[in-house]
Order: sequence, then structure tokens, then C-alpha cells
Amino acid sequence: MAIAGRELASHFDTFQILFWRSASGAIIVISIISIYRWRNIQTQFLARHFLRNICHFASQYGWFYAIGFIPLAKVFAIEFTTPVWLALIAGIFLNEKVTLKRWLAIGLGFMGVLVVTRPGIGETNYGDIAVLGAAVGYAIVYAITKSVADKDKPLTILFYMVLIQTPISLIFAFENWVWPSDSISWFWVAMVGASALSGHYCMTRSFQLADASAVVPIDFIRLPIIAIIGYLAYSETIEIWVAVGAILIIIANYINIRESS
Repeated sequence: MAIAGRELASHFDTFQILFWRSASGAIIVISIISIYRWRNIQTQFLARHFLRNICHFASQYGWFYAIGFIPLAKVFAIEFTTPVWLALIAGIFLNEKVTLKRWLAIGLGFMGVLVVTRPGIGETNYGDIAVLGAAVGYAIVYAITKSVADKDKPLTILFYMVLIQTPISLIFAFENWVWPSDSISWFWVAMVGASALSGHYCMTRSFQLADASAVVPIDFIRLPIIAIIGYLAYSETIEIWVAVGAILIIIANYINIRESS
């Protein structure tokens, strides 16, 4: 999805990328539901789905915006603070106990962000701020997803995602509307929708099958993979500060996971 977003960023604004992501995903979801019958869309949590998708839409905007402006490895490094913010949000709003080790994890995660972005020293820009906001938003989305995943099927969650986000993104995309001009553009449109849907499905399904403490460490594999892709496809070099900050963030997540298990 990151590669598709980077390729589309040179032709479309962020709202249009969000629209094509949702619209192509809607075609896939509706096709699947038509096969497995519409009873799969029943839910007891309509209000939660609405809140979840408003937060997810805003977070995806920040993430895709950042993809077009800063190196991919930097985007993913900052995004990996999501579990740390989730621990903080759970402590404040869900009355979960925030232990000393968890506060240490939160502090290390925040320190990692400062090392990666280096405000006042490096060239911190709107892309850094956007992906940091996206990481906090994703933490809220994960908390809501976990609360509905026990009752709703992954396909149900995907259905309400495309149902809510497609019209919202279309409204914002109208101002600078541009049609995909060639087959390559249409290919990346299809890829951004398919990859977003498959990733979302796997995340939701993993929450049903295993504890978050077992799932989150596997997600860290994305960082070295995207760093290699960024180097091979876009000649992006990994700054030493991004690597150091990423290590701090991963240590913070490890402490948080160990405390949760």
C-alpha cells in the first residue's frame, strides 16, 4: 500500500488517493458479500464503526500525505509508536493500569520520535507531524477494532469501512479531481485498494485468533522490508537517526508487550 500510495502521490492529491483506495476496496467487499450473503453485515456497534472510520480516515490522510514527502523508512518508524500511544490511551480513557514499565515504554517511544524527527535540529516538516498524528489515530482505531472484533466478522468491519469512508473521501476529492490517465495509474489504483483491504482483513482476523502481544512483534518486520524497498525502488538511504530512533521505538514496544503478556 505504501508503494501504491507513493506512485499515486505524483498524480493525485491525498483525498483522491483515499477515494480510490475506498472505492476499489468497496467493489471487492461488495462482490465478496454478494457471494456469502448480506447477513454478514449485521452489527450491534454502528456508532463505534462510525467513530472508528472517522478516526481511520483522518489517520490514513496523514499517513498517505507523509508517504509523498518523507522517506518510507521514516514514515514506518514513526508509525510504529502506535502501540505505545495505545497503552497511554487505554490508561487514560479505558481505566487500564499504567505500570512503571509501561510508563518507561511510553517515554522511550516518545524519545524515539524525537530522535527520528529531531525538532529544531533536523528538517522536521509537515510529513513528520502528519504521520505522528496518524500513529495516535491508529491507536484509537485499534482500540475500537478490538472492542468490535469479538462480535463482528472481519468482512463486516471491512464493509462499514468502505461504506463510511468512500462518500467522505469523494466529497473532499471533488475540488482537485483528476481521472487516472493510463493503465499504469489504474493498476496502482487497484493495488492501493486491494492491499489496504487485505492488510485490514489480516489485522482484524489476527485480533480474533491471537493476543495483541503475539501479533504486534510480527508487524515490526515491515520496517526492514520497507527500508529495503525504499532503497531499491527510490534510492532512499536510511539516516542514522532514523535507525537509532526506530530501535528505541521497537524496544519501547517490546517492554509494553512483555508487560501485557
